[in-house]
Amino acid sequence: MGLFDWITGQFIDVIEWTDNSSNTMVYRFNREGNEIKYGAKLTVRESQLAVFVNEGVIADILTPGIYELETKNIPILTDLQHWDHGFNSPFKAEVYFLNTKRFTDLKWGTKNPIVVRDPEFSMVRLRAFGTYEIRIDDAKTFLNEIVGTDGHFTTEEIEGQLTNLILSKFATLLGKDDTPVLDLAANYETFGNFLTERISPAFKAYGLELTRILVENISLPQEVEKALDARSSREITGNLNDHLKYQSGQALGNSENGAMGEMIGMGAGIAMGQQMAHSLGTDAPPPLPKQLPQYYIARNGKQEGPFSLEQIQTYINDSTITKETLVWTQGMSNWESAQSVLGQHFTQTPPPLP
Repeated sequence: MGLFDWITGQFIDVIEWTDNSSNTMVYRFNREGNEIKYGAKLTVRESQLAVFVNEGVIADILTPGIYELETKNIPILTDLQHWDHGFNSPFKAEVYFLNTKRFTDLKWGTKNPIVVRDPEFSMVRLRAFGTYEIRIDDAKTFLNEIVGTDGHFTTEEIEGQLTNLILSKFATLLGKDDTPVLDLAANYETFGNFLTERISPAFKAYGLELTRILVENISLPQEVEKALDARSSREITGNLNDHLKYQSGQALGNSENGAMGEMIGMGAGIAMGQQMAHSLGTDAPPPLPKQLPQYYIARNGKQEGPFSLEQIQTYINDSTITKETLVWTQGMSNWESAQSVLGQHFTQTPPPLP
């Protein structure tokens, strides 16, 4: 290689960047200590911006197209390099390529449950997660505020900060919103659009545009989900009686897991509920009928019975039982005469025949 070839090799005459990654946001063109040749070709592809930085100051921002680096195409270079007198020497400057495509599938999610008031469940703890999409909106702000002198800036370097920003705003918006939790879960798309609209201004300060927030799941605590499942089961089975039959069948089919014990406990709870309902004046099962007394009699030296009061009255009427017949019933300590125990029933006996 001759001396002339070596000298010309120190000058860069083609500047471009092709990206094979999916997460690179900013790439600084590598000069490797070389100077950019006056009249070099600069290619800025679609979904790219090129930013000239001279002596630490942003000189120009170029949109997609092919540029020849000379004063008639980029007049600002005249002021920077003093080429207003035709001094066409190479120059040292940094070129940053910014990827303006949309970066998708960035993750967000609550690290801890968020306590919110709910019109149906009073207070509940919620967890949520999803994805979001961003793109570079203001190249100068993004370089100055976020990238700095980083020569290869990726989404991973800012994803954590953006996620924290989303979560802080999400908790505030969810706390102020009075939409029932069950309605939020049924309208993920609408809620995601609402979040995007409210959180987007915070991204502007970083030179970024928040294009979309997707809510993939809003989950309740396991205890609340179990209560919802139980209530759904009752509503599906119709009434409480059918629900008990359903639970009994489930318990018999899964008794090895202790479901039978749960069913018995549930039955005890229902009985307690009925007792409480009765104490509050609601309908309760009628009391059991009072047991009628039974009587024993002594006749011909033998115990006979027990007899109902109706049978005793029949025996009195046909003189099988007289006033002197010994009688015993529950609650008596000794046998006593029928006259002392059943005296009122003898008044209905007819007088002796003449």
